[in-house]
Amino acid sequence: MDREKKIIKTSQLGIGVNILLVIFKMAVGFIANSIAIILDGVNNLTDVISSTVTIVGTKLASKAPDKEHPYGHGRIEYIAALIVSEIVLLAGVVAIKESIDKIINPNETNYTIISLVIIFVGVITKLFLGKYVTKAGKKLNSQSLIASGQDALMDSILSFTTLVSAILNYILGLNLEGYLGILISIFIIKTAVGMLKETTSIMIGGRNEKELADKIEKKVCSYKEVQGAYDLVLHNYGPSKIIGTVHIQVRDDMRADELHILTRQISMDIFNEYGIVLTVGIYAANDKDNYKDIKDYLMELISRYNQIKQIHGFYVDEENSSIYFDLIIDFDCKNQEEIKKEIIEKLEAKYPQYKFNVILDGDFND
Repeated sequence: MDREKKIIKTSQLGIGVNILLVIFKMAVGFIANSIAIILDGVNNLTDVISSTVTIVGTKLASKAPDKEHPYGHGRIEYIAALIVSEIVLLAGVVAIKESIDKIINPNETNYTIISLVIIFVGVITKLFLGKYVTKAGKKLNSQSLIASGQDALMDSILSFTTLVSAILNYILGLNLEGYLGILISIFIIKTAVGMLKETTSIMIGGRNEKELADKIEKKVCSYKEVQGAYDLVLHNYGPSKIIGTVHIQVRDDMRADELHILTRQISMDIFNEYGIVLTVGIYAANDKDNYKDIKDYLMELISRYNQIKQIHGFYVDEENSSIYFDLIIDFDCKNQEEIKKEIIEKLEAKYPQYKFNVILDGDFND
């Protein structure tokens, strides 16, 4: 709830500042007959819409889970971030169109010292607002707030080009609004595309954040009973809702009650420290001396393949004459199944008394 209030408060600040800028810039734009300043004011108006979208998105995302959405509504924040990014993209497209029109059909402007001062104040205001909102967005892990902050920073650059062209027009009589507008419009469009790419990557299901994944694996491996942590998968249902799974390797003679206590403790500690609901699976360690030659041969075998990143979960089931292990192959490798088949064939040729059950695991972590 505290996070929600901070996001809304930051967005409300942005709305208030942008409304004031719209009023002043529109007034100056019409008085000076400057399409650049008028467009700058319109751009600030889109920022008001962006901040409003952020507030609505945050409100909806904070709704409690229900029967239809048992994981909550947190991903609505990403939808809001997409909308804000699209608004930025639209602003860039409109700006480039108007800049071209300005080059083709230049009009006489009438800048004054007062209008230049107002534009300058607008530049500084948007610069500080952009930095403040972006910093708040990163601190609160809010993609929509970060998008709004980046939008404000782009606006400050756009306003700066307007200021430069206005000064050149006031002093030298040069009209460069259109040319400078095209340059900054391209920059805005590029930024918007980057924002869209980042948000859609999260929504599709991006790679685990390395720093967070490393911390979780280190924490899980800190328990004396745990011999290794593997297959960490984190599912993002919003900035404040992450559900994950991990497999731990333990001695194969641990009792069910010992495993119950251990896995519960790991889950509770991870939740208390990171707010992540973590389900813990088990790999039984099978490192008896009479299986050492099999495992050594397997390690030597996979060393021949640069695409193989790791094996884990090695276990020999004597009763059923079966050997199990998981194989992680780089995502860039296009013939994963062929490599898996080759390894199984070579293992079965050397150890025909066993059946080898190999699972191709996803390369989820760096």
